[in-house]
Amino acid sequence: MATIKTKDGIDIFYKDWGPKDAQPIVFHHGWPLSADDWDNQMLFFLGQGFRVIAHDRRGHGRSTQTDIGNDMDTYAADVAALTDALDLKNAVHIGHSTGGGEAVRYVARAKPGRVAKAIIVSAIPPIMLKSDKNPHGTPLEVFDGFRKALADNRAQFYMDIASGPFYGFNRPGAKVYPGVIQNWWRQGMIGGSKAQYDCIKVFSETDQTEDLKAITVPTLVMHGDDDQVVPIAASAELSVKLLKHGTLKVYKGFPHGMLTVHADVLNPDLLAFIRA
Repeated sequence: MATIKTKDGIDIFYKDWGPKDAQPIVFHHGWPLSADDWDNQMLFFLGQGFRVIAHDRRGHGRSTQTDIGNDMDTYAADVAALTDALDLKNAVHIGHSTGGGEAVRYVARAKPGRVAKAIIVSAIPPIMLKSDKNPHGTPLEVFDGFRKALADNRAQFYMDIASGPFYGFNRPGAKVYPGVIQNWWRQGMIGGSKAQYDCIKVFSETDQTEDLKAITVPTLVMHGDDDQVVPIAASAELSVKLLKHGTLKVYKGFPHGMLTVHADVLNPDLLAFIRA
């Protein structure tokens, strides 16, 4: 397996497919998943002639199951270490959910020439947690419930998320894909429970307002208006207002995991933005 070692001794697993002289696309996965969540997009863009790269966030997937460094700054530093090791230039960074937050923090701080464009999909920025300044956010009690459910019975908790709100499979008339549910569960369970527990605080309480303001490259914000995990009013609709060169594309009725269950719609839109 291909890995890089970070300054604090953590092994970060990654996939790197396609011509090394082609424009790179870097994919950032959501919680509590792995690079495998991007299988559809990696194969699609590989077929379009791009170099495609996806890593397992520390504590997730096949990366070290660490109990340290589970914070957004370190996530972004790990990405910087990977892009430095591979010497990626003019890359497009695409992040889903928590990976959208990771991508935003990395892109905001990236070395000149490293990033050409960014895309965040169903992403957590600016901040998920409800507060006086963020009245449309999600209450702390919800995230406390996540932590308790993970600690009490992670396997069942992950099955409940995947078979319910993540893909909108709990909506009347929804087409349910058992293999998608099982694959979500598989990805979650191969990661470390401590890192995934810590990541709940990261994705709920990290304020990325300044990150969004600092990004200068063209950025596409994609979100479904039936996202039950990261509601659009407290995320995408706010993020696009903070970006210097942001574009919002809303998908009517689409769920949080729309990249998987509606890849046939999203992949061409991703490609069109990248090639524009």
